[in-house]
This record gives sequence, structure tokens and C-alpha cells, in this order.
Amino acid sequence: MQRDGEALTLARRWPPRFDLSVETRLPRVARKGRLAHQVRQDLWRALQDLRGFSPCVSLRETPEGLVLRAGGQLDGAAPRAVAEARIAAVLEDRGNRARWIGWAA
Repeated sequence: MQRDGEALTLARRWPPRFDLSVETRLPRVARKGRLAHQVRQDLWRALQDLRGFSPCVSLRETPEGLVLRAGGQLDGAAPRAVAEARIAAVLEDRGNRARWIGWAA
């Protein structure tokens, strides 16, 4: 995990690479590290069958709240649009979002 002012990046491999990525907005939370860990864990669960995928999550604060970028490094061949649609499904799931916000509050 790396913190840089109001930004936070969580990745297993360094330097982090976003070969695939999707952004969403969330309300501010007290524990951004917890939020990043939960999102990364759910991303891994949803895309663990994607060979060569290593999830990354970055958060940055804006006046409107948090901008969360989720995706990661992909060292294999995969249809990018399909993989990004799966990432978007994880990020836009209402149950996931409620759990993440509750856990990081």
C-alpha cells in the first residue's frame, strides 16, 4: 500500500499497473485502506479465473467524495471489454458498495 497525500494505491506487485481499469465514485470514508482491501479482495474473487491477473485499487479524494479506480495488471491474453465489464459489475453491485462503505466507515 502506498499513500501519497490524499491518494492511496493498493497492489500486490510494484510498480502497480492498470492494464484494465474501471472508475466509480463513492462517498468519503474514514478508513480508505480498509475500503481498498475489500475492493481488491472482491475483484480477485470475481476475476481469479483470469490468468495473469493481479488486482490493483487506487483511491483519491475530490471535493465530491472518493474516486475509486479498480483493475490491475494482466499478463495474459483476455478480452479487455469482457474483463472490464466484470470489474464494473463488482464496483456497481449495491450489496458490495454498502458492505464496503459500512466496513470502512
